[in-house]
Amino acid sequence: MSEERHHRGLFHHKKDEDRPIETSDYPQSGYSDEGRPGGVGGYGVTATHESEIDYKKEEKHHKHLEHLGEAGVAAGGVFALHEKHKEKKDPEHAHRHKIEEEIAAAAAVGSGGFAFHEHHEKKETKEEVEESHGKKHHHLI
Repeated sequence: MSEERHHRGLFHHKKDEDRPIETSDYPQSGYSDEGRPGGVGGYGVTATHESEIDYKKEEKHHKHLEHLGEAGVAAGGVFALHEKHKEKKDPEHAHRHKIEEEIAAAAAVGSGGFAFHEHHEKKETKEEVEESHGKKHHHLI
């Protein structure tokens, strides 16, 4: 019986001290280990080097998020117009529809801000790609 596998409860896990920890299983983050035992570093310390960054993938990621923000603007605007129509059609619940319209409009504005932010992140990534390939921008102003 001692050689058989023992079933433990939900919170009683067997500790595998013999098993080595493989670093490839854990994602590397940009956070530092400052404040942790044996950790040194600070904010801004990243796990990747400049040459290992895939700029095209990053640019594509920002483009995707920009399009999601644009879709959020469209969805929020459409829902706000729908609620405005409901407000006119259902005067008994007009106040509720007016509040929902304003919430949808605010969500649309927030999505627009997010899309705008991601557009600028995409532009910055594109400029980093050009600078890494030797193209430099000369600003005269």
